[in-house]
Amino acid sequence: MVTAVRYLGPNWYASVMGTAALAGAGAALGIGGTRQVLVGVWALSLLQLAVLLAARALHWARHPDQARAHLLDPAMAPFYGCLSMALLAVGGGALSLGRDWIGEPAAVALDSVLFVAGTAVGLAAAVAVPYLMAVRHRIEPGQATPVWLLPLVAPMVSAALGPQLVPHLPAGQPRETLLLACFAMFGLSLLATLLMLPLVFARLITGGPLPLALTPTLFLVLGPLGQSTTAVGAFADIAPGVVPAPYDGGFGVLAVLYGVPVMGFALLWLALAVSHLVRARRQGMRFAMTWWAFTFPVGTCVTGAAALGRHTGLAVYDWLAAGLYGLLVVGWLAAASGTVRGLLSGALLAGPRPAPVAPRPVTARTTSDAVR
Repeated sequence: MVTAVRYLGPNWYASVMGTAALAGAGAALGIGGTRQVLVGVWALSLLQLAVLLAARALHWARHPDQARAHLLDPAMAPFYGCLSMALLAVGGGALSLGRDWIGEPAAVALDSVLFVAGTAVGLAAAVAVPYLMAVRHRIEPGQATPVWLLPLVAPMVSAALGPQLVPHLPAGQPRETLLLACFAMFGLSLLATLLMLPLVFARLITGGPLPLALTPTLFLVLGPLGQSTTAVGAFADIAPGVVPAPYDGGFGVLAVLYGVPVMGFALLWLALAVSHLVRARRQGMRFAMTWWAFTFPVGTCVTGAAALGRHTGLAVYDWLAAGLYGLLVVGWLAAASGTVRGLLSGALLAGPRPAPVAPRPVTARTTSDAVR
């Protein structure tokens, strides 16, 4: 077991995020007759989180050299944002689904603990990872990938899931403080994403398609788009009675005037990502842990579309949310089945292969095996 976790990187938390997103997005749709199944999926994400936290603790205790190598690898360090989002996603599912199993008091307590921990880790990652990229990593413009967005999106997940804890706080300033803190994290994450996204898009346009193993990471761009739309919808749901007029109504306006155009851009990017994915599959793209990018980002678009359906009253957004959820299910099945096969064969926990003698074109392999 100690040897098996040597190469277990923070990118594995993406599997927890994907499973929690499958449950949470399904709950947002409110499809009758599926709730017990979704509770079971959330319970699976909770189990995954517990196992990974234990394995990663063992990794840091027994293999600190490899853990430090992950932090100093520009391809792996951004995945530390996944720890935050895994904690937050499982915590959010505790209130929306887990309460059916563990009861509401336990669900509120679990969500509170995971929200505080996930938010703290996310804010730390949003500062520490860009700092390391600037002062310790040696990065060329051609190395930009959507993975760089991961630590910057984590505070947006806090912004989207924090409002469901607001009603469980005492009325008055405690509730307003948490809601406005979530709004501040919305702005923090949004502006940071707007700084980073042009670098990623410029790399794609000027440098050509990403390496095959990294092609699924194009779906990561959907994360801040769908999650920010989800967040403004959550603000609008909670604001009445929490913030004074006219600001409470302003959140309702923001949910529509921000969410509609951003969801439009998300659909444009989804089409672009799918086009690149089809090309990569035709060229022989095989399974890698990057396939989990098909899950959580798409799940945020499901919840974002569902929020627009609530606030606009348009059935088209409900249909869009259902269609995106179908895509999420397919993506989760593909990523989960590939992960299980890789674990059973031992390939996913093996060390990186030796570098070839002859030079090869640029690939997705990194020194710490970030996308394996």
